[in-house]
Amino acid sequence: MKPKNELLFLALGGSGEIGMNVNLYGCDGKWLMVDLGMTFSDPGYPGVDLVFADLDFIEERLDDLEAIVVTHAHEDHIGAVPYFAADLGVPIYATPFTAELVRLKLEEAGIQDEVELRIIDHLDEFQVGPFGIRYVPLAHSIAEGNALLIDTPYGRVFHTGDWKLDSDPQVGEPATPEELREIGDDGVLALVCDSTNVFNPSASGSEGEVRKALEAEIARHAGKRILVTTFASNVARLQTLGRVAKESGRTLCVAGRSLDRIIGAAQKSGYLLDFPKTVSFDEAMDIPRGELLIVATGGQGEPRAALGRIAAENHPLELTKGDVVLFSSRQIPGNELAIGYIMNQLARRGIEMVTDRQELIHVSGHPGRPELIELYGWLKPEILVPVHGETRHMMEQARLGLEQGIPHAIDQRNGDIVRLAPGKPHKIGETQAGRLLLDGDIIVPADGESIAARRRLAANGLVTVVLPGKGAKAAPAISAVGLPLDEDMDDFVAEAQADIGKALGRLKGGRAKDRSAVHEAARLAARRAARRWSGKNPQVVVMTMG
Repeated sequence: MKPKNELLFLALGGSGEIGMNVNLYGCDGKWLMVDLGMTFSDPGYPGVDLVFADLDFIEERLDDLEAIVVTHAHEDHIGAVPYFAADLGVPIYATPFTAELVRLKLEEAGIQDEVELRIIDHLDEFQVGPFGIRYVPLAHSIAEGNALLIDTPYGRVFHTGDWKLDSDPQVGEPATPEELREIGDDGVLALVCDSTNVFNPSASGSEGEVRKALEAEIARHAGKRILVTTFASNVARLQTLGRVAKESGRTLCVAGRSLDRIIGAAQKSGYLLDFPKTVSFDEAMDIPRGELLIVATGGQGEPRAALGRIAAENHPLELTKGDVVLFSSRQIPGNELAIGYIMNQLARRGIEMVTDRQELIHVSGHPGRPELIELYGWLKPEILVPVHGETRHMMEQARLGLEQGIPHAIDQRNGDIVRLAPGKPHKIGETQAGRLLLDGDIIVPADGESIAARRRLAANGLVTVVLPGKGAKAAPAISAVGLPLDEDMDDFVAEAQADIGKALGRLKGGRAKDRSAVHEAARLAARRAARRWSGKNPQVVVMTMG
């Protein structure tokens, strides 16, 4: 469809799920994309690391797509850029720090010359087709978290991106309540708003409070080697740790390639300019225990990240009994087992651990209910469009917004086409909004046969049957992988061979010479034998020699 004289909203990712944010605005025949993110895989996609939104809707309308505007540099907002930006063929707009991380991604993918990256160095308005756009800085757990104020002929949209309220953010200067009230006084048609923390009854807390807690916690462990693990992208937290290292007289060592990349991008963009000089791993191990502070990746239990390798004693940096690990990050849902595994490794060696459940050494980058309510009051939108959350988060935010007096709240999911104006906001249609997977080096549909077959293999195993060639009298060769047979394997193979022989003997006339009929008879016989012996329904592959 082509937008008419109207303002449309369409989420292709990030509505009904946390992550993979891709949003489209349609107006006067043109489309604007806000963010191009990804999410990480789960056990439902075995062998897959990255998951993307299906962009088929907009790929069929590239002549009408004006640009991609990026709110901030978290992976769930920029992670799909190197995989799709060149094919989309439109400029990418970003503020300096975000643009630097996007540039690095484009370089790694070898497509930096194929994608136009436009840096918005000041927060001035810029025009993209029928959309007038201005960045509005908001606090978040990364440098240059921004909302977008999108001006259209049919009203203004305040698209929050990810945000929170923080009067002491350590890095950056978020918009003040007065500035946000002024935006509201000028009129906001729709607030498209982060829903992630809507069930939190308290405000998210300040990075300034985290700094005080980290200072106190590090002081409490004087004489001990301390490792702090945090999200690499949290530039404010890195700023805090650099300052705490200086104030506590500790030398800083950084472990993790993503930390190195973020620190380099931040310094190139004017942040972390007073960050202390760091030492190498070998130098760090020569420093007295109470004079070293290690900052490492791996707080989500990633086995190949620095903390995972240190816990497994497979890293140049070493921790021993009496040392301390501070988890200055939250557990992302789904990572509990991986984090617990690393914590148990550390605990067995007598290493003390402190998390945000014990001390205020981490705060969220997303707004709790009090912050949402304050923003509603400042902006006074006519329409609330909850995004960036699972269904329960978005529906709860819709209820909250209506309770606070917002006239309309839109219940939408990925693929729902919503007309925001003119007239009463409502859903006018649906489009495909599936998932794509990076499977090895190939992008495939999430519902494709390769993934379905891999799930079946993981659950039920594989049996292969090789039939002898024409005229040969040998029994079929049978092997099985993933069946719980162990010492019964030989008996199973013998019985399956006999069953296949009987099944083939029952084929008469032309069917006995039809290879497809022969293979199907052998497949069913082998599968029935496997079910009798194992209770499993394995995948069965049949081949004929010669």
